[in-house]
Amino acid sequence: MQFLLAFIVVIPLIGAVAALLPAPPGLKGKNPDQAVLRHGVTVTGAILVAAIVLAAGFDHDHPSKMQATTDISWIPALDVRIHLGIDGISLPLLVLTALLTFLCALHSYFKMPEGPSPKAFVALLLVLESGTLATFAVLDLLLFFLAFEMVLIPMYFLIARWGGAKKQAAAWKFILYTLLGSVVMLLGLLLVGLKSGTFDMVALATDNGRGLTSSVQVIAVLAIGLGLAVKTPMWPLHSWLPDAHTAAPTVGSVLLAGVLLKMGTYGFVRILLPITPDGMHTFAPYLAAFAVVGVIYGSLACLALVRPGSKGDLKRLIAYSSVGHMGFVLLGIASMTPTGVNGALFANIAHGLITGLLFFLVGAVKDRYGTADLDTLSGATGAALYGRAPRLGGLLAFAAVASLGLPGLAGFWGEMLALFGSFDPAEGLSRPAFLTFMSIAAFGTLLTAAYMLMVVRRVCMGEKREEPRLADVQTYEFAAWTPLVALTVLAGLWPAVLLGLTDPAVQKLLAGGKS
Repeated sequence: MQFLLAFIVVIPLIGAVAALLPAPPGLKGKNPDQAVLRHGVTVTGAILVAAIVLAAGFDHDHPSKMQATTDISWIPALDVRIHLGIDGISLPLLVLTALLTFLCALHSYFKMPEGPSPKAFVALLLVLESGTLATFAVLDLLLFFLAFEMVLIPMYFLIARWGGAKKQAAAWKFILYTLLGSVVMLLGLLLVGLKSGTFDMVALATDNGRGLTSSVQVIAVLAIGLGLAVKTPMWPLHSWLPDAHTAAPTVGSVLLAGVLLKMGTYGFVRILLPITPDGMHTFAPYLAAFAVVGVIYGSLACLALVRPGSKGDLKRLIAYSSVGHMGFVLLGIASMTPTGVNGALFANIAHGLITGLLFFLVGAVKDRYGTADLDTLSGATGAALYGRAPRLGGLLAFAAVASLGLPGLAGFWGEMLALFGSFDPAEGLSRPAFLTFMSIAAFGTLLTAAYMLMVVRRVCMGEKREEPRLADVQTYEFAAWTPLVALTVLAGLWPAVLLGLTDPAVQKLLAGGKS
């Protein structure tokens, strides 16, 4: 177990270096580009297998316990350690990252984005995977920051080199927003580490803020929370996200929505809730207020984009929907209750599965029609995707109803639990205020249903045309999308699989390290 976790974090970096080297004579094949893409599939596949083995070997009877730990002194003067470990909170995110990266590599093998040599593409994809996996596995504040920043450069180049229209501007906006947030976050992490005398996240969580004064905690939450909120993204720090998603290649959008956004909310749960509880208690009402504004704002933006004549981009619409969905995650965290935090963690995973699938599907629609503009797609009567590519239309409708939170699918449970957490927030928080937040967020679910059903009506339905049928779902697309569909249904019908992992770990985290 200890070896497996280190293997999962380090091997993508080795694979990235290998991707840039000349291929051995026996592995070159007929096409060097396909050989390096095959290398990407092989490495990410090995990481996924290792993550599944790690999950299978995880002690499910004690999910609150840190497992597969490695603890090696790295910088003794600052007490910085190479400390790795997973519990019921980080394990699902680790597996989700490995799965989505493998599916992106598989998709790229058959449908490589237009751009420079695949060598750099595969290397950047693997560096991105390593940084994301490390973020969910490290247990040292400074290592967390390094891993958190490690993903920025590869994502910048994936957008800037393999993206679509206005890719340079979108890539710069992404990197500037996240870097500025990270500078402030680093100051907050240093403040916590230096004032408490350690950067070890487990020791700090067990101490539960007792070694930090209330004023230090408030400053730390403000600084660290700002950096995490940019990555989440929380309204009004979200404006980089729609541009990045619209310009990014399909696999870049899948990883950005499915994995990178989770790093911000994971930081709230892993760092701020247990280490600075007094500071979080002070800012929780404000966090909840920003969260519900994000829910309504994201939904209204989507309704504006889907309206006929607005020239709305379907990828941009899905990006704005992420602002709303991540608002529910932040609302659950702001409640500071086991119910709300469990809902936030469940919604994290559900959003990764469903929005990852949506971006795959929107990319497929764009490939077939040559555009993601809703007015161009739907024309006067609708795009009639059901008639022209029925399997693709059916999958798009499935992903849309999953995204709007249909009971029985994964999107339902996280949002419901976040609302329940807001209904009865932690002791000391204003219940009337959180009941108001809950009511506003619940109204947001109706707006979500409205714009998603409008998307289905405009893209999937419509009068039959004389135009030829489009290519329906290809074999490689079926292979890349089926796991996401299956897991969306499984998580919706059997939520205890995920909640059984997260709940004991959340209970321990909120209790100051006591089971």
